[in-house]
Amino acid sequence: MRKHEVVLSSKEKKKLKAIVSTGQNKAAVIRRAHILLKSFEGKTDAEISALLYVSEQTIRRTRLRYVREGLQAALEDKPHPKPTPKLDEQQEAHLVAITCSTPPAGHARWTLELLQKRLVEDGIVDSIAPDTVRLLLKKTNSSLG
Repeated sequence: MRKHEVVLSSKEKKKLKAIVSTGQNKAAVIRRAHILLKSFEGKTDAEISALLYVSEQTIRRTRLRYVREGLQAALEDKPHPKPTPKLDEQQEAHLVAITCSTPPAGHARWTLELLQKRLVEDGIVDSIAPDTVRLLLKKTNSSLG
């Protein structure tokens, strides 16, 4: 017997069969539904892996999530937290103001690296990558000229 046995109610089984047969869901949801149905039918992880072209670890994770959190949680992707923005609106405004100002002596225009150094020198951020500066300028529809 498996450590995390899938025992489906008739309602759950009907729902999973509907998900699999309609094809109206995300591929990952359909794949997880197949995994749960095949597990319920008594197929081994190796058999399911060969049938569905998924790793045995994926099968174990799906079963575990079903047992611990229920059918809906086993089918859906786990929510991922949004990354916190590197700069707030006021700091972004400061970046745009720097971009509009005269570049340092010896430079004809601002570069991403110069802006990066200036943001750190001004104490706006402790560190920031030039590509992050580029993305922020793109977001604010600013350019380096």
